[in-house]
Amino acid sequence: MVTGGSIANVICNMCTTSPKFGGKSLIDYDIALSSQPCMLLGVSLGVICNLVFPEWLITVLFAIFLAWSTSKTCKSGLLFWKAESEEMGKNGLEELEKGLLENESVEERKVLARVYKENNELKSIEVPLLVPQGKTKVKIPLLKLVVLLLIWFSFFSVYLLRGNRYGQGIISMEPCGVEYWILSSIQIPLAVVFTAWIVFRKESLRERTLIPELTDKKVPGLTRSKLVFPLMALLAGVLGGVFGIGGGMLISPLLLQFGIAPEVTSATCSFMVLFSSTMSALQYLLLGMEHVQAALILAIICFVASLIGLLVVQRTIREYGRASIIVFSVSIVMCVSNVLMTSFGAIKVWEAYESGEYMGFKLPC
Repeated sequence: MVTGGSIANVICNMCTTSPKFGGKSLIDYDIALSSQPCMLLGVSLGVICNLVFPEWLITVLFAIFLAWSTSKTCKSGLLFWKAESEEMGKNGLEELEKGLLENESVEERKVLARVYKENNELKSIEVPLLVPQGKTKVKIPLLKLVVLLLIWFSFFSVYLLRGNRYGQGIISMEPCGVEYWILSSIQIPLAVVFTAWIVFRKESLRERTLIPELTDKKVPGLTRSKLVFPLMALLAGVLGGVFGIGGGMLISPLLLQFGIAPEVTSATCSFMVLFSSTMSALQYLLLGMEHVQAALILAIICFVASLIGLLVVQRTIREYGRASIIVFSVSIVMCVSNVLMTSFGAIKVWEAYESGEYMGFKLPC
């Protein structure tokens, strides 16, 4: 389901540019590159934890983390709404000044225009030119996409060689034996090597994604750390693997807290979730997942629903000029998801308790 929804989001976001960010794509490929190896490692660890943890513990952890994420996202949405309102207020004052100038005499307008021109000549050196609202050619960084695919296939190769917990794989080995866990542990050096190569060779993240007013108030200096995004991705990947959801739902509040613009946060998280969710889905398939046909049908439904929702949200943002709508939309989805999934999880746990099923920790194999 998560994979189907993320595919729709990525297709739209890769073909969309924004004059607000200099005509660039909404997806921040730099954040995705620095975060993806750790997120995939986190998904693998989370899937193992999902097999070990009892159902009641997963339900409790899910309710706690999603409630925290919802609260943080709502607070970020209010901050962005306030910033947008202040920006609109400034624009309104400029329009009011323009209207007053039109009522002045011709001579007064000439004098004011001359003074305004002289002041702008000094400021024009510092202020970059805005990208026109017209057609902007979409530039897709093929090299970064190739690196991302290389990372994905590196982790996927480990899963193919290792096989599932029943020993069904390319290499014949004892189920959950020494060779099985050695192959599984290769993911750790893979993630470390890829992250170190990307982070320490890459220049600082693009300033267009950050909102200085928010980053300075929140965690000054911390956003400059090169390991912030990989660590956040690792945590989101683990939790996403445990709960069986996309890590983007959990990493979105963190990116918003660090001052990443809502449009960029939404697009980048969807892009990252596409990789992590496909990896998670393939691992569940290799581990013996049931009802595959039903999952495919639900994925198609999620694809169509996400596409419709994305187009509606984009049109609303263009009409009202408030990107914070994205943040509030995510908050609503997270709140509803928390209530529904926690409720169904609690019912399932209660049924297991009444039937006398074992409710403790289990072995991964």
